[in-house]
Amino acid sequence: MKKIIVFATVILLFRVGYAQKLDRSKRPAPTPAPEVKLGEIKPLELSNGIKIFVVENHKIPTVSYSIVLNIHPALEGDATGTADITSKLITSGTKNRNKDALDSAVDFIGATFNASPTGIYAASLKKQQTKLLELLSDVILNPDFKQTELDKIKTQTLATLEAQKDDPDAISTNVKSVLNFGKAHPYGEITTKESIEKITLEKCNAYYQTYFRPNVAYIAVVGDVTFLEVKSLMEQYLGAWQRAEVPSAAFEIPQAPATRSVAVVNKPGAVQSVINITYPVDLKPNSGEVIKVRVLNAVLGGGASSRLFMNLREKHGYTYGSYSSLNYDELVGEFSAYAKVRNAVTDSSIIEMLAELNRIRTEKVPLEELEGIKNYITGSFAISLEDPATVARFAINIERYHLPKDYYTNYLKTLAAVTVDDVYAMAQKYIHPENATIIVVGDKEAITKKVAQFSPASTVELYDNYGNKINLAAKIIPKGFTAKTVIDNYVKAIGGTKAIQKIKDVRIKMNTKLQGVDVNVITEQKAPNKFVMSFNMGEMTVQKDIFNGVKGKQTGMQGNKEITGDALDELKTQATMNIEMQYQKLGYKLNLKGIEGINGKDAYIIEVVSPKGKKSTEWYDVESGLKVRSSQTADTPQGPMVQTTDILEYKEVEGVKFSSVISMNGAMAMKLTAETIEVNTDIKDTEFRVE
Repeated sequence: MKKIIVFATVILLFRVGYAQKLDRSKRPAPTPAPEVKLGEIKPLELSNGIKIFVVENHKIPTVSYSIVLNIHPALEGDATGTADITSKLITSGTKNRNKDALDSAVDFIGATFNASPTGIYAASLKKQQTKLLELLSDVILNPDFKQTELDKIKTQTLATLEAQKDDPDAISTNVKSVLNFGKAHPYGEITTKESIEKITLEKCNAYYQTYFRPNVAYIAVVGDVTFLEVKSLMEQYLGAWQRAEVPSAAFEIPQAPATRSVAVVNKPGAVQSVINITYPVDLKPNSGEVIKVRVLNAVLGGGASSRLFMNLREKHGYTYGSYSSLNYDELVGEFSAYAKVRNAVTDSSIIEMLAELNRIRTEKVPLEELEGIKNYITGSFAISLEDPATVARFAINIERYHLPKDYYTNYLKTLAAVTVDDVYAMAQKYIHPENATIIVVGDKEAITKKVAQFSPASTVELYDNYGNKINLAAKIIPKGFTAKTVIDNYVKAIGGTKAIQKIKDVRIKMNTKLQGVDVNVITEQKAPNKFVMSFNMGEMTVQKDIFNGVKGKQTGMQGNKEITGDALDELKTQATMNIEMQYQKLGYKLNLKGIEGINGKDAYIIEVVSPKGKKSTEWYDVESGLKVRSSQTADTPQGPMVQTTDILEYKEVEGVKFSSVISMNGAMAMKLTAETIEVNTDIKDTEFRVE
């Protein structure tokens, strides 16, 4: 029925529009901006210091409780990630309910319940309000962090980090944070595998006991409630929450660079570059310029009709999308202009992005463009008011950031009053491409020379995935070292030629999880080049690839088919036992490209070019000689994608080291661990039959 009414309304408006005689040469006069009806915000403060704001809304029988903590914690140092891990522990059980019981209780009343490092959000139907508050107070007053739950959360976090370490967007975000804010600022701290491993139950408890206190808490209550009702409930359920002295760390405000610089993060084999033109800004939430700045950013890169998007995507076809953000913050804000582009147009894209940043500084925005942007923001703002969480955030922001009481009530009026000159003035103050860091994540061999031109000194600085500057002078290849030297050292490291040649066949079973499902991967290999790999879920074989030395075949849930073309070439490579020992014989070309830090250790980089010209990259640990990573570009339904495999552990069997723990990232992220490695078991040729 609702869709029919909307459809009828559209038709009616369409007919009315044509029934009237319009002079389309004249812009319609803007109507007065409406006053936003948020409802009265009624304040309340309990004796323990909780500041509560009640917004009554009796249209829908729901209620939400948004708790925000006004805190500035100290740096987390080598245990970065403690606050985030603690927030996950908050909903992992109490002294009265373990995690399963808590989750069941939340699900039973159909509630929403989640926590962050700086607050808790809970919502339900009004009729379940008492039960919701019982659960909320239990979580706050009776936390019971368990080592078993901490271990689970750390394992999940490490899996996420593993998946992100080869994600160029995640890498760009890490490096941007470090270069904009510095490691001496909380916004510049990066969560790593090492920092997660240093997080203890004691540290999580200390964070919770230190910062989750009522005297720094704001609670917005929005929904089908009354002020007197909320006052009584808050006293009943949260009145016993104990106040305490909460430390507040102070930090220096990071400054934008004096001159523009270019930072490159190497992602060997990448076919795309992620570009970030960025710098910190001093823009506070209570600045009278926030709404004007929002309009400025909306013009520049706030959406699909913005200048960056229209230029890089619609005009030039360099990218699927290019955007910008200009954020305010209590401590320090940030500007960023972003695009993901093909390597070939990395420099062209930066030229266009810088041109748009300079254009908005030197040319005033046409009135028609400005009015269109303001109309868009008005619509977005109106839609956001449908979410109770938005109203709750507004209520807290007014108190927390000392905003005028009518700030949001008059939001649309203030927006409507933004002029062309206002936007121009904001661009002069906050858009500074000459003081930006241009961060590019991509294949340094393909992009370094292209992007050096954007630095005044035509220099590029290299960084690793975590924002650590790479000292090139300390990574000089020893004199006389060649790609062959590296390969020879690898052969020695895994057992030596004699031991390797004694291996006539090998069977390896590896286990992993995909979306929570147990999967095992079994490979069988027989010298010189027979190979089979099967992917199994329980007793079911999902897919099996077979190569008999000449032909390839794939069987499985989607039927049988012959493997040909590039896929067959790849299968031949996989089938060749100890292919590193046969690179020269098979016609591969090897290029020693340099030394790079991989997982905290230096590794030689070798470019491997197949006889058909296909390139891949391999890394060999400088100290141990072992291969630690390989990377190649694979064709996927989403287009070309870099597939990276990290070899995390080796296991020795009959004098030869085999990869026993590997991590794969790219089209699919997974970590595989060898359950069994068997050699010389006389695998029969019938295992490799493809007829």
